[in-house]
Amino acid sequence: MISERDRPAAATARLRTEHATFGYDRRPVSTDLSVAVPDGSFTVIIGPNACGKSTLLRTLSRLIPPTRGQVILDGRDIHRYPAREVARRLGLLPQSSHAPDGIRVAGLVARGRYPHQGLLRQWSAEDEQAVAEAMAATGVSELSGRLVDELSGGQRQRVWVAMVLAQQTDLLLLDEPTTFLDIAHQIELLELLTDLHEAGRTVVAVLHDLNQANRYASHIIAMRDGHIVGEGAPADIITAELVETVFGIRCLVGPDPVTGRPAVTPLGRVRSQPSARSR
Repeated sequence: MISERDRPAAATARLRTEHATFGYDRRPVSTDLSVAVPDGSFTVIIGPNACGKSTLLRTLSRLIPPTRGQVILDGRDIHRYPAREVARRLGLLPQSSHAPDGIRVAGLVARGRYPHQGLLRQWSAEDEQAVAEAMAATGVSELSGRLVDELSGGQRQRVWVAMVLAQQTDLLLLDEPTTFLDIAHQIELLELLTDLHEAGRTVVAVLHDLNQANRYASHIIAMRDGHIVGEGAPADIITAELVETVFGIRCLVGPDPVTGRPAVTPLGRVRSQPSARSR
């Protein structure tokens, strides 16, 4: 395990923690944690359930204030910014979101433009275009007039992603964004996030699928028990030893046949194929 005191946060990163202790109800999840999100990266946080992934993301987004240390956004303690200013710099998709009763898809996505509104700036053609582009990118344009409550879980998830995209922030934080999505829409969303990353945005996502993380991330942060046990490019850190340390499973790690990046195959009991007679 990497000692947190031996891991100073990169001083130039736009978003980072510096010796931060944070958690819930005075119960720390992570202690003295220093971690930096590389600018312009597609960073994926991996680890077992209850290891602190989502708590770290919520702390980076200002939802959870650290009891010690700091979260730094653009050179300042994130808690010194007004909430609207943070929302103009950083977009967040939390793990669970609740839409107001009776709201339609276009109305929910339009809420992503709230940080850009004010007494001197009302709804504009620029806002309209941002909403239309976000819905098109997530494939929900045809749902614009539907009630959010009537949608399937996968459709709702894509609408929430559209709302975050409509904020048009340079930093995007997404907690398990592929939840409820079938495999086709998971790939579409990860490809979209890759496009945003390649266009210059910094994307941070919590993912459970280790092979999806390996395929799409430019930077991985591996966590266990509130600590960071490895971070770096997938090809540099994903080994059978790391996977066993983080997840407690034995596996084989070899090249992905499509990308050449690491691909993880868990080892379990070998089961033979059923015979024709037993089918």
